[in-house]
Amino acid sequence: MSTRRTFLKQTAIATAGLAIGLPALGNLLPNSKTKVIIIGAGFAGLAAAYRLHLENVDFIILESRNRIGGRVFSNKITNDLVIEFGGEWVGNSHFRIQELCREFELELQNNQFDTHLIYKGEYSPSGKWDYSEKWNAKFQEIIKNYPSLTDADKIQLDKTDWWRYLVQNGCNGRDLDIRELMDSTDFGESIRHVSAFSALSEYAESSEKNEMDLKIKGGNGMLAEKLADKISKDKILLQHSVTRIEQGDKVKVLCANGQVLESDNIICTIPTFAINKIDWQPALPLEKMQALNELQYARINKHAMVFDKRFWGDESFDMVTDELPHYFYHATKNQKSPAGVLMSYSIGDKAAVIANQNNERNAQMAIQTLEPHFGKVQNLLTKQANYYWGNDDISKGAYAIYGKGQWFRIRPILQEPFLHTHFAGEHLADWQGFMEGAINTGEDAAAAVIG
Repeated sequence: MSTRRTFLKQTAIATAGLAIGLPALGNLLPNSKTKVIIIGAGFAGLAAAYRLHLENVDFIILESRNRIGGRVFSNKITNDLVIEFGGEWVGNSHFRIQELCREFELELQNNQFDTHLIYKGEYSPSGKWDYSEKWNAKFQEIIKNYPSLTDADKIQLDKTDWWRYLVQNGCNGRDLDIRELMDSTDFGESIRHVSAFSALSEYAESSEKNEMDLKIKGGNGMLAEKLADKISKDKILLQHSVTRIEQGDKVKVLCANGQVLESDNIICTIPTFAINKIDWQPALPLEKMQALNELQYARINKHAMVFDKRFWGDESFDMVTDELPHYFYHATKNQKSPAGVLMSYSIGDKAAVIANQNNERNAQMAIQTLEPHFGKVQNLLTKQANYYWGNDDISKGAYAIYGKGQWFRIRPILQEPFLHTHFAGEHLADWQGFMEGAINTGEDAAAAVIG
């Protein structure tokens, strides 16, 4: 089967050097001892640094936050419970991150869920609800036929959105409502905003649980710490926000704190919003600027609620709802404690509304959704914490979302190197929103620099 990754590599080769009229990449590559500035200490930047470290290539990482990990943000919400405000899942097909976990002796634990449903006021436990037989059969047929799609079919598919594609294939009524609720949880916005190719390829090529399979024991941020230790934390300069990049025979990088650094190459791993805030000299090509401005990021809000009793019972509990809290999941599965954290996860417009409320109001809305079906639980609530990625100063969103007609049009432009700068990050990965993709693109950028 021609997978999305295979097809993307083929199209990238076909368009290399054409999208924005750059010189051939080989004319820019340094020797293996070239010094490199990496912008961003998220998983893409740390993976790039580790690859350079293994090849004895000198580098420095500049990170604008006061921590490493980027959008992987593990939080110790109580003395014995850790939650993820950022990247959550390691998929069964995410082979590179699994390799790194084995290398650094980090335990991966099962983090699969069995989904419950609240729809139009009716609660259905896991295993007691489903789509209609007609739609299940139709969707199985769609997935079965996916490997036979030609490259032209995929490009055409990208020109419509996922909601319209589903409707055109007979999904309607309750089936369509539930697909909107379920699938928008994956993409972080309404499926009316998602490329049909981006959605279908993910569902056709991913694991049975759509890569919601595993989590690192102790928090996903443990991998960031292991990578940082391996490359030496002295190589990571925190609170160094890049304001200007000058590219001539060499590269000069200026930071907001007055620091000026020089190198031969840059690996830029930050989100598109942050890339746009940098003063590039010479300026980025117009096509790249337009692509940076066009790509949107998902608005996701995570509201963590600590309950002193796990009233939901099932350790593998998650639940999608058609109410404002949208989606709940047990965020402390496998963590031994009488207490547990139920995460209220909302997307798009719902996330923006919830982000503007205080903790008490958000808890009230969650309790109103839960109590008709789980009994009086408000007195079990002991602590809350909230993070809205839509207000994040660096990303202005959780992860990239490719809309109708964008995947094959703007992604190759965003991937193109510019003079001495190579780009990486989950927005350039095969699938968006996963730690695996950030790692893959960081390592690819490092390989390009090494030559």
